[in-house]
Amino acid sequence: MFWLSLDTFLTRIRPHRERLSVLLDGLIVALAWQATYLFRLGFRYWLIERPGYDGAVMAGLVLLYMAVLWLFKVPKGMWRFSGFGEIKRLTAACALAGLLGATAVLMFHLSGVPRAVLALHPVFCVIGLAMMRMGYRMLYEHMRGRISGSAQEQRRALIMGAGDAGRLLVAGIQHHQGWVVVGFLDDAHPKQGVRVGGVPVLGALDQVAHFGELHGITHVIVAMPTATLPERRRALELAGQTGLPVLTVPSSAELMQGRHVEQVRDIEPEDLLGREPVQLDEGGISECLSGKVVLITGAGGSIGSELCRQVARYGPQKIVLYELSEFALYTIEQELSEKFPHLMLVRLVGDVKDLEHLRLVFGRYKPQIVFHAAAYKHVPLMEGENGWACLRNNTLGTYNACRAAAESGAERFVLISTDKAVNPTNVMGATKRAAELVVSHMAAQGHATRFMAVRFGNVLGSSGSVIPKFKEQIAKGGPVTVTHPEITRYFMTIPEAARLVVQAAAIGETGHIYVLDMGEPIKIANLAKDMIRLSGHSLERIHIEFTGLRSGEKLYEELLADADATLPTRFERLRIARLDDSAASRDVIDWLGATLNQGAQADDQALRQALRGCVPEYLSS
Repeated sequence: MFWLSLDTFLTRIRPHRERLSVLLDGLIVALAWQATYLFRLGFRYWLIERPGYDGAVMAGLVLLYMAVLWLFKVPKGMWRFSGFGEIKRLTAACALAGLLGATAVLMFHLSGVPRAVLALHPVFCVIGLAMMRMGYRMLYEHMRGRISGSAQEQRRALIMGAGDAGRLLVAGIQHHQGWVVVGFLDDAHPKQGVRVGGVPVLGALDQVAHFGELHGITHVIVAMPTATLPERRRALELAGQTGLPVLTVPSSAELMQGRHVEQVRDIEPEDLLGREPVQLDEGGISECLSGKVVLITGAGGSIGSELCRQVARYGPQKIVLYELSEFALYTIEQELSEKFPHLMLVRLVGDVKDLEHLRLVFGRYKPQIVFHAAAYKHVPLMEGENGWACLRNNTLGTYNACRAAAESGAERFVLISTDKAVNPTNVMGATKRAAELVVSHMAAQGHATRFMAVRFGNVLGSSGSVIPKFKEQIAKGGPVTVTHPEITRYFMTIPEAARLVVQAAAIGETGHIYVLDMGEPIKIANLAKDMIRLSGHSLERIHIEFTGLRSGEKLYEELLADADATLPTRFERLRIARLDDSAASRDVIDWLGATLNQGAQADDQALRQALRGCVPEYLSS
């Protein structure tokens, strides 16, 4: 097609735009000199009535005009956006160049050059330079209209992946949503050189930077929803190297949930996850939750709200939402009511530190499955003057919820724990380890309720996690702050964390901790670099600033303590860590009562000393 070929040609020469602009402007100045002579002397005399040095004068004027135009930064202007502002700049530049040129001719007594030619030449230059730019803009807009049906500048996309998803994406967005799809990239050799949905497959994935510059691409779209994680990861890394904004199509899981291929989105946390998501037993989970009364503490938090969404999919009889924050409770209640209109919800504002209220709630609604997600989790905040609040909420709150569950005859109780509970170096981690010991103690008491815990690493995208923080910092133009160049963390997505929790509820035996094999830890600095590049920025524009480790923070986290014995489950990447029935777990309740009797008057050092009494592996800073 002629217009696509013309678009490709114009895009190909775009990197040389400034040099070409200077040369073309010089050509117009020379033509304007000839046109001025023709206007002044007429067709019969415009060639013969010239002095012998006229050629040298014209060459000097051309160089002078090119220098002045460069001084006024005229070549940096984009012709397809030329308007009145560009005409004003051209007029000023030509007036100055004409004045300087006329002065030089008169100073050298070059009387053979007609004075009228010197006066009219700047006018002809302005007319010629303006007409050239306006003509290019008209041609460009006409070309855009023929290609995309709109004369307005479009978002120009390069799609990585020429499979079914790419074909459907072109059909969904080409000419309709302000997009112009320039081409595909695909590593499959049979596809290269052919057309998919009328769009050419230009080359392989590793040529994305080359074709991005060649065709003036504004966005790169990764359309590989069914590819393996290493393949998608490689595509994202190649796309990030272009310095362009990177989008992606919904994943396979999102497509199954009803999203459409053409609903392109920004790169999300799960796209950066360095391993394949764990596949769990949907049938077993459904059997565990279907028709049951489920109570979730901390129901409005990042994990708690996702637990609500996951549990609601399996058709429980009722979900009791127990949350301290009124706004968080309202938000998750509104979402669940919209997505699951027939699901019965009980919305309760409550505090897990209030044992009597918990007993009242459990006695009234008789929950069969309890997910305990209420916790304080922000390490630096809990490390300072909030230590006692953290102990009361995370450890005492767990004990209260366990007691209420046991007294009401709940079938299963699942504690959401953290990798920071392993060999903890901070108050938050130590209080969560103490909460695990509470669960171990309750499991050993012979209750009908099965008590268990689930331990996982950092949750991508949860409140207070690095992803929302990095996104906000990038949006502000940086810098992106990382505590240490070598700090690493295990990561999982919020939906995966919630599925792990409900899976543990389905298969769990009392006294067990379930641990996800989370693969290799991710270096936080690399995650920050990926996010900067995939947002279309360079590391030179938005730099990373290292702020130093915060109080209680470790360079790396562990999922299993050295003393824990792990056992496999029938799920390949889900393992069991049996809680050690040590003196600490047997005496944890007495310790908790004695510690809390010290009251909030105890200082920070007393709190740390008390935690070491129950959690001997706690190494406070």
